[in-house]
Amino acid sequence: MPPRGRPKTELVLSNEERQVLERLTRRRKSAQALALRARIVLACATGATNQAVAADQRINQATVGKWRRRFVEKRLDGLFDEPRPGATRTVTDDKVEAVIVKTLEEKPADATHWSTRSMAEAMGMSQTSISLIWRAFGLQPHRAESFKLSTDPLFVDKVKDIVGLYLDPPERAVVLCVDEKSQIQALARFQPILPMMPGTPERRSHDYIRHGTTSLFAALDMATGKVIGSLHRRHRAMEFKKFLVRIDEEVPEHLAVHLILDNYATHKTPDIQRWLLRHRRFHLHFTPTSGSWLNMVERWFGELTTKKIKRGAHTNVQNLERDIRDWIVLWNDNPRPYVWVKTADQILASIARYCDRISNSRH
Repeated sequence: MPPRGRPKTELVLSNEERQVLERLTRRRKSAQALALRARIVLACATGATNQAVAADQRINQATVGKWRRRFVEKRLDGLFDEPRPGATRTVTDDKVEAVIVKTLEEKPADATHWSTRSMAEAMGMSQTSISLIWRAFGLQPHRAESFKLSTDPLFVDKVKDIVGLYLDPPERAVVLCVDEKSQIQALARFQPILPMMPGTPERRSHDYIRHGTTSLFAALDMATGKVIGSLHRRHRAMEFKKFLVRIDEEVPEHLAVHLILDNYATHKTPDIQRWLLRHRRFHLHFTPTSGSWLNMVERWFGELTTKKIKRGAHTNVQNLERDIRDWIVLWNDNPRPYVWVKTADQILASIARYCDRISNSRH
């Protein structure tokens, strides 16, 4: 009896094709769908009918016919999935360019910056499309950062001097980053602070009562990370002199002392100058004007603020000062020195590139 159904195109495998198909069926990392297609083709190559192969593999007969036909037409390439057709692109390159240009060169009439909604309305596009375009080109109109370039005529010399101390400190010497965190306020909320609960963060009232201020004088040892701290109610040359005396007492006598500090007036009074003349082992290195980022104690002040002061509640200055002293003791029990990595040349080159960029800006 002649075979029923449509005549099937003869499926003959070359030795190389057979090896590839057999390898696909045995590989542990082959996709199961691809392994099944390879088994279908191998079975069809034995002369078996689609019905017999479908029964053996426990699949639909139409599936066997599909992959037999695909292999005959395209050989091994036919077993892999073809790219799926997607929706027709509606946002052209010209529209994308128009969005970018408008974002960079124009501002909305009713705001200082664009939002995805206002830009979508202005361009007649969807908010999602605007968001995707901005994300693709790294545009964030909602964000703004601040900067300030130093105008110190000795900026380059001071940068090289301070960075040189960080990267190559002198022998038989200690490098201390010194600064004052002034006007630290003892604040108490008008209402009790509600503690954190599952699903609810800690809550506090926005208003508060001021209970006075204190000032923290701190010296960060760049080698060990330890901090010498001193608290005073006022912030004058007199208090700074007392802090210098404290440093002189705590640093071993055989070590020279290099202080990195800013240009605050209390650091340069005649009384301070006379004290320095009597203590020759002290050497002052001033940061450039608007260059507090060079002073590493500012980084330590940031940790103190975040971890202890910002969310603290103090009903008087004494409690505030006690908390700060306790935090300094805990820090010095396990000090973590900050490591400066950039050279002066790298810093100056980065600033030069930034200056060149803003000089060429039309804004």
